[in-house]
Amino acid sequence: MSTPIRLGTRRSALAQAQSGHVAAALEKVTGRAVELVPITSEGDTNRASLSEIGGLGVFATRLREALLAGRCDFLVHSLKDLPTAVPEGLVIAATPRREDARDVVLTRHGAPLHELGSGSTVGTGSPRRIAQVRRRAPQAEVVDIRGNVDSRLARVASGELDAVILAAAGLSRLGTDSPLKREELGLAEWPTAPGQGSLAVETRADAPEELREALSALDDHDTRLAVTVERAILEGLDAGCQAPMAAHARVEGAEIRIRTVVYAPDGGRRIGLDVTEALNGEYIHRNGSGNGADAADGAGPMHAARELGLAVARRLLDQGAADLVPREHPDFS
Repeated sequence: MSTPIRLGTRRSALAQAQSGHVAAALEKVTGRAVELVPITSEGDTNRASLSEIGGLGVFATRLREALLAGRCDFLVHSLKDLPTAVPEGLVIAATPRREDARDVVLTRHGAPLHELGSGSTVGTGSPRRIAQVRRRAPQAEVVDIRGNVDSRLARVASGELDAVILAAAGLSRLGTDSPLKREELGLAEWPTAPGQGSLAVETRADAPEELREALSALDDHDTRLAVTVERAILEGLDAGCQAPMAAHARVEGAEIRIRTVVYAPDGGRRIGLDVTEALNGEYIHRNGSGNGADAADGAGPMHAARELGLAVARRLLDQGAADLVPREHPDFS
């Protein structure tokens, strides 16, 4: 009997659920068992605000250390929590098909977010969502919260909060069935974090070829194209994954459409771009399939997608985005 493939995962219910989906898919591909290896990340033990912790991989660093140390064979991350720089010795082997990338507002009585008035409380720990709430519901009070999905929903159900904002994909993966009322926020007016709704399957660069080939079978090409563009925008802005910015790209037929916005932390100002690029144009689909390819390979469609994202970031910076987002690598000179 073959040895199980070891999947490193955070201990949270959501992480275990999304890792379980990937494990089941890999078992179908390989015919081998996949066992979950729970790992505690800094983000699971540090209860400080996400805006205070920063975006330097608080949910990924411990997992990556375990992978490099040989304690597991591959990892599954929420892509929106993953820093844009991939450590030496590791590769993103697959990005499975993206689920719903939207945010969802959950309330007791179904009042839409924009109707929440003075005295209303909206819970979220994301600087991007905080800025968006301050634009959509300027009279409401934003409460900086942490905790798992169930604890956040409970704070609304109990009346402690009037609303919370969560990722639609997380609710779907958990199979959450809540009596709270849902308001899905459209991506045109409420774009979400780079990579939201997507998973990243990561392994060592020197992993057995058999494993890397099996993992690449889980890759969805259109998802990888889109998230490569989104994350390159974040990279080009030199901002962390908790920056008050949004980027969403989607493949539509022969085009890729990009919506990106950078917000002032107080929501008072924003800089946005809408870009459409032909997939058979200069940037995308020049060479190769891109299946399982690293976005930094230097050739092929994923390299081209990254270049497109960096070009969009430069346009944002030219319009003043650097004045709105905290830099991941501040200049101390």
